Amino acid sequence: MLPSTKYVEPVERTLDSKFKFGCHKDISCFNICCRNTDMLLTPYDILRMKTRLGMSSGEFLKQYTYVHIDENSSHPFAVLKMMDDEGGRCPFVTPEGCSIYEDRPANCRYYPVGKGLMMRESEQGPVPEEFFFFIREPNCKGYDEGGEWSIESWRTAQGVDVYDEMNREWAQLQLRRDNPGKPKLDSSKQPLIYMASYDLDRFRKFVFESGFLNLFELDDEEVEKIKVDEVALMKFAFKYLKYILMLEETLKVKEEHLTVEKSE
Repeated sequence: MLPSTKYVEPVERTLDSKFKFGCHKDISCFNICCRNTDMLLTPYDILRMKTRLGMSSGEFLKQYTYVHIDENSSHPFAVLKMMDDEGGRCPFVTPEGCSIYEDRPANCRYYPVGKGLMMRESEQGPVPEEFFFFIREPNCKGYDEGGEWSIESWRTAQGVDVYDEMNREWAQLQLRRDNPGKPKLDSSKQPLIYMASYDLDRFRKFVFESGFLNLFELDDEEVEKIKVDEVALMKFAFKYLKYILMLEETLKVKEEHLTVEKSE
């Protein structure tokens, strides 16, 4: 969720930071935060939602998202498409609340907390580090409700800790790619980046129905696992992303496909 910066409290918080919050259908602002927002989706968000709805990833992306190209890095991101009505409602919100609540995206789970990721200097060099902040929108009455939480206990109660674990490698990958000095993404790679990040069903076909397995050396056990385990397939897609973005040599081309000329 990308709230207007004027609603972001300009204080960096930690997992120990305390706040009071509660949300329920009898509160006057119920569902208002589920409107007119730009919500970037993560790979695990889409995996959970498309499975919940019994859709392929391609069907879900076509019906419920649009593509946003980051102007600084040229990376493509999937953004949740709001309803084309006066309220700009989330397509999954109902008068009773979220219709996919158990599988709602990470940003929904975090609210009213926001999370960022940045590179910090350490003795070992730049390392990715999470930070948190509070979102205080004027229409939200939740800060007057409920009990006291720490950001850590809120993450656990909302199940967002699982989402963070699933998304962490992908999020750090974006941060590494966006380091100063890195060139913008070649537009010819955008479809591959988008597929490997979001369109898991098409990525599976790409791996198993193209020449992919003939090109790269892969462990037989890993191949069998990604056939049936979507989380394993998603994490394999992250490995592929690192390779095509030239961040790490995570895949090895088979010897017979190497075209490096050898000197006599």
